[in-house]
Amino acid sequence: MNQQGSTRVENPQGFIHTGAGNIYVNGGPHQQDSDKPAFRRVAEDQLRWLRRVLVNPPGMGKARAMLADTGTVILHGAPGSGRTAAARVLLRNCRRDSGVFHELLPGEEDELALHDPALVGTGDQLLLDLSTADDRQWSAAQADLPALRKSVHEQHAHLVVVMPHDGTLDPDLQYYRVDIERPPGRQVLRRHLRIHGMPYEQYMRSDATVDEFVAVKRPMREIADFADLVRRARETARPDEEFAQWCAAAKRARNDRRKEVAARVAGLREAPQRALLITVSMLHGAHADVIHRATQLLLRTLASPSDGLPLLQHKDLAERLTEISAATGPSGHVRFTELDYDAAVRAHFWDHVPDLRPHLGTWAVSVVDLNDPHVTSAVRDGLVTRLAGQYLRTGRGDGLASLAERWSIEATSRARLEAAVHALTCGLEDPAHGREFRARIYQWCAHRHLRGEFAQVLVRVCADVLAASHPDQALLRLYYLAWHEPEPGPALQALDDLVAGSRRLRRRLLDRLARYGPSAPDLGIFLRVCDPAPLTDSSETARALVEETEVQRSLTTCWHAVLAGLPRATWQPHAARWLHRAADDTAHRGELLLDLLVSAAEQCGERRGEAFAALYASAREAERTAPGGPKHSVETTELLMHKISVAQGLGPATRPSTSARGTQP
Repeated sequence: MNQQGSTRVENPQGFIHTGAGNIYVNGGPHQQDSDKPAFRRVAEDQLRWLRRVLVNPPGMGKARAMLADTGTVILHGAPGSGRTAAARVLLRNCRRDSGVFHELLPGEEDELALHDPALVGTGDQLLLDLSTADDRQWSAAQADLPALRKSVHEQHAHLVVVMPHDGTLDPDLQYYRVDIERPPGRQVLRRHLRIHGMPYEQYMRSDATVDEFVAVKRPMREIADFADLVRRARETARPDEEFAQWCAAAKRARNDRRKEVAARVAGLREAPQRALLITVSMLHGAHADVIHRATQLLLRTLASPSDGLPLLQHKDLAERLTEISAATGPSGHVRFTELDYDAAVRAHFWDHVPDLRPHLGTWAVSVVDLNDPHVTSAVRDGLVTRLAGQYLRTGRGDGLASLAERWSIEATSRARLEAAVHALTCGLEDPAHGREFRARIYQWCAHRHLRGEFAQVLVRVCADVLAASHPDQALLRLYYLAWHEPEPGPALQALDDLVAGSRRLRRRLLDRLARYGPSAPDLGIFLRVCDPAPLTDSSETARALVEETEVQRSLTTCWHAVLAGLPRATWQPHAARWLHRAADDTAHRGELLLDLLVSAAEQCGERRGEAFAALYASAREAERTAPGGPKHSVETTELLMHKISVAQGLGPATRPSTSARGTQP
């Protein structure tokens, strides 16, 4: 679809269309789950929409049964058959509270290998789209699939692989293969029209344009695009026009209009005429007041001289719009009289007036900043989307990325930050440029000194866009952003929110923090994400994170660095949370928390006595703030003291059976 979702900097709950593949998103409202992170709601909204418009292709039932029975299905189908859409819907139907959707990207920078067990979390829904892979990539992926399938089985996850159409599948994997065939084109078109709100009595009647369109076997994306054209033709049609006219307008919009637009531009010799033509194409559907002000801004941006005529001798806007085949509707919004004429105009000026390109970015952000009630978020997003579309259409992703960075550095308003976020979102969503933008964002986050408000923009892009389908990549980028924050801020909050939704991601972050010897910024991140509640929670699996050997090693390493390198006032509140959790948890997991703290202090070498004393003092302080009352906290302090004595060789290893101090702190 041509309509883009919107991204709000101040509200991470806004709807966003993310990811590549056969997903066609309508910007209509969906019921939101306010208690879930934004990136989880985004992914679920996308998949919910896709599930509504998908016509189950032949083979879908067999694929569903295979996935339910084995946890794995390998889809094979011709390009355009809807195989990727089918894969996403299959995973949507497997969604559980304990897992996240994750699109695997083997070979990309900082991505885990397919055979790495850390790639799969409990209940995850994994998509491995290799529909465009070459022979080398497909062969390498097949070699790793047995190990990946083993991890999927152990974690009760689900994996859907989309294999290349001309790929050869290993005999050991043939059992999991299901062939997906193209569903009937007319049925697909009608489903999209129905979801778009088209009257049943209209789209069910016979129509010559529709008959001609569905007579050709077309990709599912092309059918969806045509349905969207029919929808937009209906929205701009006269009251006396019906389905046949809407479809005819959609058909005309699919024609190549390059010569037509070139002839139109050649006949418009004056700068104000061309400025108006460009403005209407970039702000198509905006209110006439916005069109007028934006046209004046474009002329100023291009330093076009004034004609010097008195105001009342100027042509009025209605006359000027007629000259470019546009008009103002009853609601005051301006559109070209021909459907999708705006796209042809944009392409013409971008391709044939290259010196105009750098000025369009400056002009666009000045329009975004306009203080006008008609300059709504939809108008701003539409303008950025259309400008980004020209950069991406012509392979100039670097130019779009630089533009978003410049807007963020020069930002004096929230609207500019929103525009920068939306520009980067367009790049990430583009199938041809998504990988480039993911890599560029990595370089920004890891290796660049970010000026202005660009770090805030990258936080929102990582948390609300990238995390929806590539949470591992979002994790690493947010880690770097949090690492560079001068004090705990939005990056650390977003990182904390991200790992809160996934045991696997929390495990991976802890491993990252501990692996290279925690630095001072690492310790700040660790104290934020070492919440003992998710570490000891076993509601989704038989074993809690704190019971895993590798997690214990990471926690001990980080706590050792904290005790050795930070003042007690800094880590005391976090240690108190561990002690309170240990007091509340009557199972062995609570005692494990104490063991890890003591083990961390024991590694402090010559300063271990100081570390033990600091832990004991912290336990005494924690007794006064224990939410469950002092009794269990006093017992926890005694148990901690016993473990410290054992570690120092000062007492028996036998655990004390009762409290000798009663309930007084």
